[in-house]
Amino acid sequence: MITVVAAAIVTDGRLLIVSKKAAPAVFYLPGGKPEQGESPAQTLSRKLAEELGIAPVRAELLGLVEDAAALEDLPMRMTVFTADIDGVPEPTAELAALGWTDGFDDYAPLLAPAVRNHVIPLLQRDGRLPT
Repeated sequence: MITVVAAAIVTDGRLLIVSKKAAPAVFYLPGGKPEQGESPAQTLSRKLAEELGIAPVRAELLGLVEDAAALEDLPMRMTVFTADIDGVPEPTAELAALGWTDGFDDYAPLLAPAVRNHVIPLLQRDGRLPT
């Protein structure tokens, strides 16, 4: 099972999503795999800094999500935090692009299974995204 930590960053009713250079047509939440001995919060901070040049502010656990990893097609467990951010996100490192989705726009068919099947419904139930 792949273990991942990710951020659900919602601004003005839209969720921040990113794509990787290795698969530019699939959009995920920003985040990644923890390093040895790293807590989920530490992983979140490190990955947001590496990928987007931002820092999480007031991160809160949204939930644990299990689905197939979009690229590896292996079982994945993702710890998802909601977070405000300090800074303006810009794609760096292995990222190809970033976007903002409400789950109903042109990004919808490009979303990774965990985002489409679990994260967006959780954010809709919390009132963070439109239904």
